[in-house]
Amino acid sequence: MKTLNTLTAPKIIAPKIIAPKIANIENSELRQQLRQIIDQKTKPLGALGRLETLAVQLGMIQGTATPQITQPQIRVFAADHGLTKHGTSAYPSAVTAQMVYNFLQGGAAINVLARQHNIELKVVDAGVDADFTNSPFKDHPQLLDYKVRHGSRDALTEPAMTAAECLAALENGMNIVKGIAGNLLIVGEMGIGNTSAASLLLARLGDIPIDACIGRGTGLDDKGLAHKANILTQVLAQHSDVQAPFDVLAALGGLEVAMMAGALIQAASERRILLIDGFIASSALLAAERLAPGVAQYAIFAHHSVEPGHAHLLKLLNAEPLLNMGMRLGEGSGAALAYPLLQSACAIINEMASFNDAGISGQNS
Repeated sequence: MKTLNTLTAPKIIAPKIIAPKIANIENSELRQQLRQIIDQKTKPLGALGRLETLAVQLGMIQGTATPQITQPQIRVFAADHGLTKHGTSAYPSAVTAQMVYNFLQGGAAINVLARQHNIELKVVDAGVDADFTNSPFKDHPQLLDYKVRHGSRDALTEPAMTAAECLAALENGMNIVKGIAGNLLIVGEMGIGNTSAASLLLARLGDIPIDACIGRGTGLDDKGLAHKANILTQVLAQHSDVQAPFDVLAALGGLEVAMMAGALIQAASERRILLIDGFIASSALLAAERLAPGVAQYAIFAHHSVEPGHAHLLKLLNAEPLLNMGMRLGEGSGAALAYPLLQSACAIINEMASFNDAGISGQNS
């Protein structure tokens, strides 16, 4: 684990990022094989709709005609944001640590969904502004200490992270994934103020007007939303010269977002399925894709968040989400909700009988 507590934040000087190799999943022969297997199932052609394209996508990600999911994992990354001192969130920063305690007690929505679907859940302290080592949960088996610092810096006056801090967060994310079982990863998050970080990343990396990227987050009213837009506009102006992906992530992102990006990069390099949640997770994927092109090939998008910026992120990533449930919770909750669809897609391709198996006449040519 890398822990840094820098007293001053110098101008970002991007370090050399050693990203693992991301394999290209495209294989025309395998794609044709998967399509033929599905077309021979006991059903009219295309009758299972997007479940069929999902099965093909899973096969392509795993490089096999018999895709399967083993030991799925959820990692919820938690951190605080210095920018919240300017009133960009409806909730105080203290809620981040309080929600971490809620996760560890099993009381959050993601806990419920993870239990329902038998997905292993752990919480990562990426940069919460609290000291869990002096809490009753210090030795909790579901709490992973990868804290880089106690919250990101105030992006209105300086980069949210120094280059060293951002690199440490990326590397910590990669290291977390190196040690986990299974072949499917959901990255969730908890961080009061992280919709602001995601909006800033989208605006700069996607070249989209900031007003189109901003939503109500945890529940801002109209006045609060206008104030948030004003603050984020000033942040972008403060860092107007920052354009390179790493520099953008360091200046405008957050510790949990950077750590999620690192986790996604490592998971893609290991050909794991990336089941992507909502707005914050998608912003981390965008950062990961810009830092290590090819990561997004491994992504399956769970749902369409009602956060306005998410529609722009989905378009940038050429994504079609599986669900549209009007959700905006985060935590990985939308991804956990969509997870059974992936199980069904695998079951269809592996267990459903073909016309030959069942002795049924196929479609006339």
